Amino acid sequence: MFILKWFLIPLAVVVAGAIGAGQMDFFQSLTPTDLGVRSGKLKLPSGTDNSVSSQAALYPDHPRHLAAQIAPLPLRGDGPATIARIKSIVKVMAGAKIVKSEADYLYAQYTTPLMKFVDDVEFWYDPVAQVIQVRSASRIGESDLGVNRKRIEAVRAALASSI
Repeated sequence: MFILKWFLIPLAVVVAGAIGAGQMDFFQSLTPTDLGVRSGKLKLPSGTDNSVSSQAALYPDHPRHLAAQIAPLPLRGDGPATIARIKSIVKVMAGAKIVKSEADYLYAQYTTPLMKFVDDVEFWYDPVAQVIQVRSASRIGESDLGVNRKRIEAVRAALASSI
């Protein structure tokens, strides 16, 4: 019991410190300056297991081009109408904040409640492919435990069930 006590006290201090650091926005990192659409592409996926992109296959030399791949979202009406529907879905999702909204592009940030980690999520109407290209990535860390993929799939499901 004595040894367990001396293990749990430092562990509790570390956990409390990490939560405190998150609450003071130490884990937010800077907003990326290279988001958006450039030459028909969203930013490439992260080099770590914390992002997904419907355009990952466009970067065959990227170490995660297969693991980061996620299907683009289908259109529900035309491109601008689909982006508008996605915007209405994103607005009500936990931790979401719309940062940029245009007829063919939507950029949102998702912040976790406890640690205040921020993920950047982009949706772009690709007029050539006639789909909504997506990219969702954590700003920091090595892994997101599948959160970015689950988020895009939740948007996909809500979009499919929207009128």
